[in-house]
Amino acid sequence: MAEKSSGGWRSIVRTVIAAGAIAFTFRSFAFEPFNIPSGSMLPTLLVGDYLFVSKYSYGYSRHSLPWSIPIIPGRIIFTPPERGDIAVFRYPQDTSVDYIKRVVGLPGDTVQLKNGRLILNGEMVPRTPAGIFQEQDEFNRVHRWKRYVEVLPGGVEHYILERSDNHPLDNTPVYTVPEGHFFALGDNRDNSADSRVMDQVGFIPMENLVGRAEVMFFSIDTGSDNFGIYGIPGGIRWSRIFDRISP
Repeated sequence: MAEKSSGGWRSIVRTVIAAGAIAFTFRSFAFEPFNIPSGSMLPTLLVGDYLFVSKYSYGYSRHSLPWSIPIIPGRIIFTPPERGDIAVFRYPQDTSVDYIKRVVGLPGDTVQLKNGRLILNGEMVPRTPAGIFQEQDEFNRVHRWKRYVEVLPGGVEHYILERSDNHPLDNTPVYTVPEGHFFALGDNRDNSADSRVMDQVGFIPMENLVGRAEVMFFSIDTGSDNFGIYGIPGGIRWSRIFDRISP
């Protein structure tokens, strides 16, 4: 009886170890879940969105692994990000923190904001008005921003938000992106700490890339305290679930 019990425990331990190894491998080399904690990527990503990030999109570095285990030197099987990608990366000042922003500048590019307009390599990026975006926060305060469609070189179209074109980060020097780095902006231009803030984010090392945002698997309005039938939260954004994240 004791031998049978001991064998049962060994089987359980082996199963747990195998399951842990599979989860570790999947999260490190295939997909990792990520949630949106702030409004810096409005209107593309909402607070309370949960999405999968593809780890293989840019190859792998130590930041691809849980806890940034330092067993991968530099970056291997590297595929550079493309302008317009929504990328998750490790915050340069504290690599235990994940950030998510849109890639706008690649190595060798010049980037500048002038009166709210994005200028890449000396050319102003086109934008056209697209109405008003309205959002209610967890304190039931309603916020409204001007919404525009911005078209990056290469043809990626996406929404951005602007409260005004005179925000402190709406006018910047000309930045030249160094080799091995990229420049990223939040789509909510007046409410985003991004590469324009040089003493915090600045130019982001390619090694810090974690992956590319691919698909939403869940979304909930964190400001909603309503519950529907069977105790299901009423704030679930059903239309966003399994929605593919376009650049």
